[in-house]
Amino acid sequence: MHLESIDLIQFKNHLKTSLKFSTQLNCFMGLNGSGKTNILDSIHYLSLTKSAVQSSDTLNISHSQDFFAIKGKFQIEEKSLEVRCTFEAGKKKLIYQNGKALDKTSEHVGLIPLVLIAPDDTELIKGGSEGRRKFFDGMISQLDHPYLDQLIRYHHFLKQRNALLKQFAETGRRDLTLLGSYDQELIRLSIILANRRAELLEQMAFLFQDHYSEISNGTEEVSVSYQTEALQPDFSEYFLSLRQKDLATKNSNAGIHKDDYDFLIGEHPIRKIGSQGQQKSFIIALKLAQFQIFEEYKGEKPLLLLDDIFDKLDDERISKLMELVSKGTFGQIFLTDARPERSKAILGKLDAEVFFFELEKGEVKK
Repeated sequence: MHLESIDLIQFKNHLKTSLKFSTQLNCFMGLNGSGKTNILDSIHYLSLTKSAVQSSDTLNISHSQDFFAIKGKFQIEEKSLEVRCTFEAGKKKLIYQNGKALDKTSEHVGLIPLVLIAPDDTELIKGGSEGRRKFFDGMISQLDHPYLDQLIRYHHFLKQRNALLKQFAETGRRDLTLLGSYDQELIRLSIILANRRAELLEQMAFLFQDHYSEISNGTEEVSVSYQTEALQPDFSEYFLSLRQKDLATKNSNAGIHKDDYDFLIGEHPIRKIGSQGQQKSFIIALKLAQFQIFEEYKGEKPLLLLDDIFDKLDDERISKLMELVSKGTFGQIFLTDARPERSKAILGKLDAEVFFFELEKGEVKK
C-alpha cells in the first residue's frame, strides 16, 4: 500500500498544493510554520477522516476561506483508490471513495492504516487518562469496525444517561425505568469494550518490550497495565451501587470512560521516574508495536508519519531508528525536519529512494 499523490485546496496554510510521492521515503523540509506538519496532517485526514492536531474541522480551513478539500490517490493491494475529504463551514464533512460519498465517516476508518509519531506524543505519558484511552481506542478502531461502532454507541448512551441525570436534578422528577435501560446498555458495552482493550494489550506486550530494548539498548522491563473496573466479576453490581452518587453528581461514575493505562518501567510509573530518553523510547516503542500489529492484521505495512523526529531524539536513537528503515522494516514513510542539511545527511546514507520537498509559507519551492 502507498500514497501516490495528494492535492490540497485551502487546507490550513496550503491554498493550493499538489505533490507526487516516492513509495519509500518522503521528507518535507522548512522552517517552523512553513506547512510541513500540515502535509502530514492532511495524510492523517485521508486515513482517519480527522486532523491529528485540531479537534474542530473549521480550524483546518485556510484563513478567510470557507472550505477545504483534500484528495489522495492510493494503491492498495494493486488497486487504485481515490479518497477525497471536503468540509465547508457550517455543513457536514464529506468523505468520498472513488467518487462515491460515504454515509458515515466511520465506514472509512481502517481502510488506510496509519501510524503517526509526533513531538507531543510524550503527553500520552504526562497527560490525563483521556489521551491514553483515545490512543488505544483509535488503534483498535483501525483494526476492528465492530469495536468502533460499539464505542460510538457507548458514548451515545453515556451522553444520554448524563443528560437524564441532569434533568432529574433540574425537575425533581425521576424516570428510573429509562435510567435502568441506559444502565444495562452501558454495563453490557463496557464489558465488551474492556475485553477488546485487554486483548489488544496482550497482543502488543512482547512487541512493545522488544522494540523498547532495540531502540534504547536498555535492559529495563517496560509494560502497559490496563486499569478497568469493567472486567471485575461484580461489575454490574458495582455500576448499579453508584446510582445514588450518580444522582448527586449528575454524572456517570462507572464505565469504560473511567479506564486508564499505567505506563510502567519496572514496577514504577515512567512519568515519575523515567528520564526524557526513556520516555521518548517508550513512546516510539509503543508506536512501532502499533505499526507491527497493523501489519499483522492488515497483511501490509501501514503509512508511517514522523513529525520532527530528529529534533526529539539523540544521535544514538536516530541511528537505531534509521537502521530499522534501512532493513525495510517500514513501508512508505513521510517525515518532516526544519534543517534540510541534517535531513539530507541522515537520509542520504540510506539505501532507499528519497524525495525531498522544501516548503516555505505553504508552498513547495521549485
